[in-house]
Amino acid sequence: MKTIFEKSQTGKCALSIAACDVPEYRLEEGILRQEDARLPEVSEIDVVRHYTALSKRAYGVDDGFYPLGSCTMKYNPKLNEEVAALPGFTGIHPLQCPRTVQGALEVMYRLSEKLAEITGMDQVTLQPAAGAHGEYTSLQLIRAYHLDRGDTQRNKIIVPDSAHGTNPASASMAGYSIINIPSGPDGCVDLEALKAAVGKDTAALMLTNPNTVGIFEKGITQIAKIVHEAGGLLYYDGANLNAIMGTIRPGDMGYDVVHLNLHKTFSTPHGGGGPGSGPVGCKKALAKYLPGPIVVKTQEGYALSESSEKSIGRVKTFYGNFLVALRALAYIEVLGKEGIKQAAQLAVLNANYMMARLKGKFPTHSSKICMHEFVVSCEEIKKEIGVSALDFAKTMIDRNMHPPTIYFPLIVHEALMFEPTETESKATLDWACDTVLELLEEAYRDPEAFKKHPCSMPIGRPDEVTAARKPVIIFGRDSD
Repeated sequence: MKTIFEKSQTGKCALSIAACDVPEYRLEEGILRQEDARLPEVSEIDVVRHYTALSKRAYGVDDGFYPLGSCTMKYNPKLNEEVAALPGFTGIHPLQCPRTVQGALEVMYRLSEKLAEITGMDQVTLQPAAGAHGEYTSLQLIRAYHLDRGDTQRNKIIVPDSAHGTNPASASMAGYSIINIPSGPDGCVDLEALKAAVGKDTAALMLTNPNTVGIFEKGITQIAKIVHEAGGLLYYDGANLNAIMGTIRPGDMGYDVVHLNLHKTFSTPHGGGGPGSGPVGCKKALAKYLPGPIVVKTQEGYALSESSEKSIGRVKTFYGNFLVALRALAYIEVLGKEGIKQAAQLAVLNANYMMARLKGKFPTHSSKICMHEFVVSCEEIKKEIGVSALDFAKTMIDRNMHPPTIYFPLIVHEALMFEPTETESKATLDWACDTVLELLEEAYRDPEAFKKHPCSMPIGRPDEVTAARKPVIIFGRDSD
């Protein structure tokens, strides 16, 4: 398929611009381009056909089964899109007088209140633009809390070896040193390792629950006690909240601060670069450090509060990705308290059903009942016939199934992590399980042919090692 630049023909144009009917304004010469921007010259139909063709090559939750572990790629209800497209929400500006945007402020207020209720936190900010941004914001709250108390020596963040990669990355970006602790044989936090790691320099422990192998950390209250007695804080990575929402709250487990992924748990679209949304909730002791302004309810209506003097300051322009927040509120309002709980229960049920069907052929990391996701290992299969988790993932593409997450968490060798979510039917799960089991038989029949997939896609099996070591990231005259 040609790029849009390759389709360019001098003189072609996709639109006609009316003659200028106001005086021309000339910018200063010092800030003008020395040469014209290198843009493709194409007709309107060329543009439409090009991007329509690209869209047909993309794969999303509307196309088929998408069990991407740890990413919660659930179906995005179309009602949410209709709500987000209402002109009363799309036709406003963030600099309008608050009196003229009461509906938008009410959306922000109600969503913040509901997220606080779901997580057991006291206050929420909607500003962070995505999950990792929420992590970074949470860490800045933690830093502000310790510095305000004179705890200047707390410069270490503890992270389990099974954590999402953004955890240590966000902590490092926030200026902390990372202390990595091992997981126990069950994939949960090793309490003795945690006790040995905490100290006067501990700022926080970053931990999701359920963890990244799909197991609930039953020792969470003991974990919280260990961290708190050392003077640290407990941070909740909200990536896996979909398994427990409406059933148990991070705040009740002992967590002090939490980030959420509206683009995971609350069904707003994600992938392809965004937009996401990563609200942060915290306990009362940290609320004064939240970025502002925050929407408050007054006798006159809704208003934007002034930031606390101890606020970490804004982390994003204006108030966050508003239309994403609007979609999330629509999802929560439609489901209600019982619906939110049922969604989590169905996510757990679906994961356990799929694990039960596969574990006889694929070794699972844990024999326990899982939560929203589970991990199987292809390590023994690779040793026996040379077929890897990557080979399985590539072959699934040919069967119109998005591959699960592979090679994560790192504590499971040759990992395949499945997260079917609550929105998939039993029929879909049976089809998926049948397909994976058929692929296993195919791999044993002809391992070498199996390694050549995908065979029916526009792009076949790329040389990923060369692509990683010698990437070509630009097109055109400078690409050599």
